[in-house]
Amino acid sequence: MTKLSVNINKIATLRNSRGGDVPNVVQFAKDVQRFGAEGVTIHPRPDERHIRYQDARDLKPEVYTEYNIEGNPVDSFMKLVLEVKPTQVTLVPDAVEALTSNAGWDTIKHKDFLSDVINEFQNNGIRTSIFVDPVLEQIEGAKETGTDRIELYTESYALQYGLGNTNAIQPFAESAKLATELGLGVNAGHDLSLENIQFFKENVSGLLEVSIGHALIAESLYLGIENVIQMYLRKLK
Repeated sequence: MTKLSVNINKIATLRNSRGGDVPNVVQFAKDVQRFGAEGVTIHPRPDERHIRYQDARDLKPEVYTEYNIEGNPVDSFMKLVLEVKPTQVTLVPDAVEALTSNAGWDTIKHKDFLSDVINEFQNNGIRTSIFVDPVLEQIEGAKETGTDRIELYTESYALQYGLGNTNAIQPFAESAKLATELGLGVNAGHDLSLENIQFFKENVSGLLEVSIGHALIAESLYLGIENVIQMYLRKLK
């Protein structure tokens, strides 16, 4: 069964919009694990507009499933991850001003940089994953960096699936197949939802983990967080 990691950034966004500590990010992480989630994901950015660096520290003793920290490996991010030592770090090439992640790494162009960063994290016992587009050359490039896993950037799939184009799954299926053949673990994330997750899971082999935040939180407004987590888990079986 593919693991479900819940991205809790949106909970921090809601908290920050009002000040104070409601909703409480740490309590929410504890709750989603109690409801069945097999991981917690956060994506702190340098401006701390949602998850704050202190949140990452506060979550460490409370996340007993997989703890995944995503972000661009700028100096402050690297120091935070090396301090917290999560289960996994996912490297994402998001610009400081980006609203959300919008592209995978060019693993060929940035091979040396990624290799150095990955080596640093692995030497500290942290599993590494890099955010990539579903392009076979980029999967091969990812292998050359020494990463443990890749995370397939799934926005294009989600968009096309919503338009009825199920053929949009093909590059993801092919990329996952190649990654597995190369000995890389396969994760996926971005705009996955209750609507499209089952088809993705059924057609992408070797899928180890999905990280879902925005859609899952939005769906929970109507259906309830405990119920939604169980719905995802059933679709991921």
